[in-house]
Amino acid sequence: MQPGEVNHKPSKIIHVDMDCFYAAIEIREQPELSGQPVAVGGRPDGRGVLTTCNYEAREFGCHSAMPAFKALELCPNLVILPVRHDLYRSEAMRIREIFGEFTPIVEPLSLDEAYLDLSHLRSQGVSLAREIRFRIKNKTGLTASAGIGSNKMLAKIASDWNKPDGQFEVRPEEVPAFMQDLPVKKIWGVGRKTEEKFATLGVKTCGEMQKLNLVALHQSFGHFGGDLYRLCRGHDPRKVTPNRERKSVSVEETFPADLSTLGQGEIELDRLIVELNEELSGKHKGRVVRSAFVKVKFSDFKQTTVESRIKEFSQSVYSKLIEEGWNRGGGKSVRLLGVGVRFFSQTETAGIKQLELFNEIN
Repeated sequence: MQPGEVNHKPSKIIHVDMDCFYAAIEIREQPELSGQPVAVGGRPDGRGVLTTCNYEAREFGCHSAMPAFKALELCPNLVILPVRHDLYRSEAMRIREIFGEFTPIVEPLSLDEAYLDLSHLRSQGVSLAREIRFRIKNKTGLTASAGIGSNKMLAKIASDWNKPDGQFEVRPEEVPAFMQDLPVKKIWGVGRKTEEKFATLGVKTCGEMQKLNLVALHQSFGHFGGDLYRLCRGHDPRKVTPNRERKSVSVEETFPADLSTLGQGEIELDRLIVELNEELSGKHKGRVVRSAFVKVKFSDFKQTTVESRIKEFSQSVYSKLIEEGWNRGGGKSVRLLGVGVRFFSQTETAGIKQLELFNEIN
């Protein structure tokens, strides 16, 4: 175990990102797949969407969220395997136990990545990241990449620098030079539309963004402009926050054959609601539901989401939602259905309970 004495040096944040997590687990379980292009999610007949794929598959242009049929066009020898969530969750818990050996300040982003705040340790971030990655590989047989920085944004950017099975550090004194040529799309919160808007302003790098003053950024991007002003200079005040609240939970399925009638959709809806209710009765038991939603993806891959505020979990609400969503397709068949709920935050829930208590007293 690393020394744990407190120091007061700049924050030491590590972002750990597992390499092709789902696919790597499957290859570990089936060594004969080693060296072959492998994807998880979707179906061998081309239905569904890829969840992830290994680097051999990525060389053909395959990537997560790609329709399976498109991936097979790019890589006819692609091995497509079904998702095994229980197995992946089990491995994620083993990895989080390793994180806990170093720090209690761990913020999971998903099953395969997390931020760790190691500012309280004397050891250098580089050596800590190397030790964490070593322990993960020794315990699970899986590889991880890591980024080390003085804040979350820098650490996350750095973790992608030497993938797979590598690590990279952005030292505090290197931040100004590092940000100069960094593409704006690497900044936390910048998506495709924001990147395109920057392009119309002649801005492609963080160095170019730094030439825009705070007023100009506010005028173009609203409240986010203030964040961009700081982020493009490598400043990110967000703390590593353990036990982040999950804002929603959902289940969905892509069907082997498109559903052509609302009646077929309602049959599948009933089964999905049972799965969702099991989730809510398990680890989400006690959470207060804000709204219910249904997602419908049509045969042309266009999708719509219908949502409604609810006071309690009700199947009748979902029946109304799927009907509205289905009718938006104008007669198109449906390839995917999803059902879910959004939760009130713990703070909001506490306020609701206080109001209910006040009403009871009065």
